[in-house]
Amino acid sequence: MALRALSTTRLMLNFSILNASRDLRNSASIRQRSISVVRSGGAGRGEGGREMGRSEVVTKAEMLMEEHMRGNDASHDAWHVFRVRDLALSLAGEEGLASDPDSMEIVELAALLHDIGDYKYLRDPSEEKIVENFLEEQGVEESKKIKILRIVRGMGFKNEIKGLAEKEVFPEFGVVQDADRLDTLGAIGIARCFTFGGSRNKVLHDPAIQPRSDLSQESYMKKEEQTTLNHFYEKLLKLKDLMKTKAGRRRAEKRHKFMLEYLEEFHKEWDGRA
Repeated sequence: MALRALSTTRLMLNFSILNASRDLRNSASIRQRSISVVRSGGAGRGEGGREMGRSEVVTKAEMLMEEHMRGNDASHDAWHVFRVRDLALSLAGEEGLASDPDSMEIVELAALLHDIGDYKYLRDPSEEKIVENFLEEQGVEESKKIKILRIVRGMGFKNEIKGLAEKEVFPEFGVVQDADRLDTLGAIGIARCFTFGGSRNKVLHDPAIQPRSDLSQESYMKKEEQTTLNHFYEKLLKLKDLMKTKAGRRRAEKRHKFMLEYLEEFHKEWDGRA
């Protein structure tokens, strides 16, 4: 018995060491990924990314983001932000922004900072000023700062529900918002949806609870008495028609179709028909 207990203790210790090592590798992997993406040019394919050296403010933005996303569930973690950054740089290239270094920096910074102070994870009201304070401390040009803040503050789905969406969408806004929404669609979007629902102990599905067809900003933000599956119908399936760029709409079509196929299969399995 003593030998078995000792063996169990060693296994638990080894498991703890393995987890710690894995966390360190993940952190290093995220940082290395962020460096290689910008060097190679958006999404690792050279589509519209910057080939010039990385700016110090971008590096500091990455560090700030990782610090503030730590502790979030996997639906809104640092990997989500880096995927959005990859997509945004790639979309920017397809939309013809790659020749303007200022536009590309606005896109990259806005993508990296867009989820800091997200109301769903707000721990303190002061967090709503983190991005603005950061841009001021880094001496970001006023014209760039204004655009970055407009993107970060105005790109949320809740703003369009309330009719507060940007009336005149400038190119950088469109690509960052579309990038964030693309990460909400398709295979990744499905995984993120159920990850978030599980983190909030939401019911997976209840046929008696119907999706809300007329959402107010307040009811959307509270998400009271709603199931995870209903989020597809209340938000995710609407995003394809809300894309702002041609490149975003093209990619959204494929991801939207994948979700429809998934939902069809889900309901068949739920009802015992598959």
